[in-house]
Amino acid sequence: MNNYAIEEGQMTATQSPAARKSRISDLLSLSGATGPLIGLLLLCIFLSFATDSFMTARNLLNVLDQITVLGIMAVGMTFVILIGGIDLSVGSILALAMMVMGYLANSVGLPLPLAILAALAVAAFSGALSGLLTTTFAVPAFISTLAMMSIARGLANMITDGQQIVGFPAWFSMLSFTRYGGFLTVTVAVMLVVFAIGWIFLRYTSGGRSLYAIGGNPEVARLAGINVKLFTVGVYLVSGLLAGLAGIVLAMRLDAVQPTAGFTYELDTIAAVVIGGTSLSGGQGGIVGTIIGVLIIGVLRNGLNLLGVSPFTQAVVIGVVIALAVAAESFKKR
Repeated sequence: MNNYAIEEGQMTATQSPAARKSRISDLLSLSGATGPLIGLLLLCIFLSFATDSFMTARNLLNVLDQITVLGIMAVGMTFVILIGGIDLSVGSILALAMMVMGYLANSVGLPLPLAILAALAVAAFSGALSGLLTTTFAVPAFISTLAMMSIARGLANMITDGQQIVGFPAWFSMLSFTRYGGFLTVTVAVMLVVFAIGWIFLRYTSGGRSLYAIGGNPEVARLAGINVKLFTVGVYLVSGLLAGLAGIVLAMRLDAVQPTAGFTYELDTIAAVVIGGTSLSGGQGGIVGTIIGVLIIGVLRNGLNLLGVSPFTQAVVIGVVIALAVAAESFKKR
């Protein structure tokens, strides 16, 4: 008995440091943040030497302002990719939410806060519909969200026959320009709150763990008692809702809404999530990596602008970065 106790104690003592190391390793691998973080730091070091204005406080605040829309959308896309899905409709849903808000507020005369709630409801419904197509009718996520991309973009154009809507209350646009405490705008604060909620959900709730389980193996997750269909619909609903919220934030920045807004945003959103280390096959990744991926794209675009690189070349550079990120993921798996 005593020998067993001693041996057990020795095993515990021996495994404690390893267990602590394992927990740290699990945290890093859960977020996939180690490699992207190194890449972000190297990028910042390079740009700080390549241009004098990159490391200024004003420019860094501008980077934060510029990534708000992408950052909000990327949280929803992280959830989708974690379960092994994909959402190609977020850019179109963003435009649809903007047009619904603008039409209800400017043409119908609905108070702007109510118009915003209606726009978010439409965005959430659009996302949920994609999830229902995927789960109920067994339509591949690529096809169901591709169809929703076309539907949402068409509806956004139909609302005003392709015309933009301008002119919102002054307080609305000022939310993206007024810096409280000298550095924090409301739009950036909204992004940070979305980041925090997403991280807490994935890290500390059973629902977050269920997303990892579904992404790892949906059938095993179902046998373990997880309602895979319900979670899938919920994830696409949240992705649509956050795309709508990103549309509201973009309307604040532009002080206008137009049906062409958000074109190709889904590609940038997927790129940020993948660059941040979330696996396209599902089950691996997290919000920390996504935040870093969003920052990489934001810093890269900002730095290339400061260096005077043309938008066409920027597209090539970002495409190469995406390809390298996916290749690095495949190499890591091997």
